Formats: sequence, C-alpha cells, structure tokens
Amino acid sequence: MLTQLTGQIVLPDRIMPGTISFDEVIRSIEPATGATDRYILPGFIDGHVHGGGGADTMDGPEAIRTLARFHMQHGTTTILPTTITRPWADVMRALHDVAGIMENPGSDEPRIHGVHLEGPFVSPHKLGAQPPFTIAPTSDKLDDVLAARCVRVVTLAPEIEHADEAIDRLAAAGIRVSLGHTTADYETSVTALCRICTAGGVGGGTHLFNAMSPVEGRNPGPVTALMCHDASYAEMIFDTHHVHPANFRLASRVMRDRLVFVTDAMRGAGQPDGPSSLGGQDVVIKDGVVRLPNGSLAGSVLTLDQALRNAVAHGASLPEASALVSSNPARYLGLHDRGTLDCGKLSDMVVMDAALAVREIWVGGRKTYEA
Repeated sequence: MLTQLTGQIVLPDRIMPGTISFDEVIRSIEPATGATDRYILPGFIDGHVHGGGGADTMDGPEAIRTLARFHMQHGTTTILPTTITRPWADVMRALHDVAGIMENPGSDEPRIHGVHLEGPFVSPHKLGAQPPFTIAPTSDKLDDVLAARCVRVVTLAPEIEHADEAIDRLAAAGIRVSLGHTTADYETSVTALCRICTAGGVGGGTHLFNAMSPVEGRNPGPVTALMCHDASYAEMIFDTHHVHPANFRLASRVMRDRLVFVTDAMRGAGQPDGPSSLGGQDVVIKDGVVRLPNGSLAGSVLTLDQALRNAVAHGASLPEASALVSSNPARYLGLHDRGTLDCGKLSDMVVMDAALAVREIWVGGRKTYEA
C-alpha cells in the first residue's frame, strides 16, 4: 500500500507544490494544488559525525545506535559514525562495533552506511582536537582496515610516511580518501588528489579550512588545492564558528556541487552547556561552541538541520541548501539510490515546517520520527 505526502517538494532546481507517493521507494511525484506550507526534502546524509545525545562512536554498539537516533531526529537518514585518533585496538573495536550494527539495523534508526576513519593516519603537527595517537598507514594497518569491510572514508595526511601506498590501496577498494589534519602544501595536496584519481578513487577534504594549512598569497595550501581540483569534494562544518559565512559563500561559489556539509558533532550535541569529553580529552561546551582547555575548537554540537538553516540565512536558496546535506554527499559517497526526490529512489525524506524545523522523518517508507 502506498503512502502519500503533500507539501512543497524541494527538487534540485526548484520548489514544487506536489504529492509524493511511496513505499520503500518513491513511486510517483505529481503536482498538487492547495499544498500545505510544509517542505518535503530528501533525507540528509552526514559523512562525519563522532557523537550526539551524550553518546560517542568509540563507546560501543548501544552508544552508536543512540547517536544515530539523535541525529535522525534532526533530519539525518544516512550516517557514517566517525572514529577519533586512539590506540589502534580501540579504533578496530569501533570498526567492528559499527560493522555489527550494519548487519543488524534497527527499525527506528537511520541507515548506517559505514565508518569514517578520522585518524590515526594524520599529522601529529595538525591534530586539532585529535588525541596524540597518530600512526603511519603501514601495510598491516591497511590490511586491518580493508578486512573490517565497513570503512567508507579515511582521513589521511598526504605528507606522512606510507601515504602513497595507502592512497593506492584505499582508492582501489572504493574508499574515499579525504585529505585532512595535514601540514601539506599545495603541490603535495594536488599530487595526492591526482594520485587518488589515477587509482580509480574519489578524493575529498576533511572539514575544509580546519586542521589544514591556511590560504596565503604565495602559499595556497590544501584549501586551494581542494577547491580547484574539479574531481574532488570537501566537507564543511557550517556552524558559523568553524567557518566564517564569507568563506562558506566563497567555497560554495567555487565548488558548487562538490561542497558537502557535515556536522563533525561530538557527544555533547543536544546536551546542555558544560563539561564534556572527546576522545578521552576534557572539553567545555559554551554558547554552542566546543573547546579544549587550551581554547582550540574541538568538534561541534551541530546538527544538519541547523547547518541547512545556517546556509539559508547566509544566502543559499532552499534547493541549494538541501543539496549541501543530501545530493552532494550522496554523489561524493557513491550513493546513487538517494540524495534527491526522484522516482525509484529510496523514500528517505525530511518534512520541515515553514521555519525549517523538522516535523517528520521517513526512512525507507517508514515514519521513524514525528515531532
């Protein structure tokens, strides 16, 4: 039996009053008169999220389910739980925890596409909020990653030892290689991005502008490499703290459909201000900003519905903002069955009111949340 939703349907190039008929997939989209002022958008995809609702990816299976359900209530219908730089045994335990959940998904949870491995293959000189447990991506460590069969994105500093071998093996396995937590210069970054393409992979950048060398007049750095390399994507944490709105506008004009919003959220997302933790480190949440004791930013408490509202507030149309949290990440991750509202695609949808607050979530034709 088909279910129907009527409202303002957010399509890639316009907003259309209409009715969507669906079961597990979208069966038809028809124009409708008298549609309500609620918006129907494709489900959001978060490819970089450590935690939320008091839970963290590194805490075990139930915590992973908790953070996934928390972000689903904010529009995320596909999620990649993300690790942090910890001792290798801890990282591998988290990979196996996520793999187990992927084999036994819950009916009230978003789709878990796999893991984003952020660390430990990063520069010890650009840790950001990562704990100091960096290691090189040696052959045996890559064997472990590939054997886990759940890693979809790996953050990698291209200047570290064994990076070239890692790029070749990860890209050949279909894993997205995302440059980040890096001191690499422009030339090294471009060489790495080209190597990813040559190996048959898709390149990316982890939280553009953050934990990477800045843009300077004579030193363009990895930011410029990522923005100018037409085959590469880049994440952005658009909570307006990690990235100034002017830099968001710059990146969106240059990169267009290669810019991908992520939350990089930690366990404190959805929690009140006060002390929290990230990767075993003490952090403090104050006025929506997470910082280490030394004042450095330490992840975020962002949700993708807020990121979408931020984009609209700073000049993006609703279809443009929707693309940043849906079709762009779907394209980056190779998820061709979702990301837009089209016949035959998965019926993963977000219903928002006129103020762009989440009212309903649908995953595979099931209503998984109602405000």
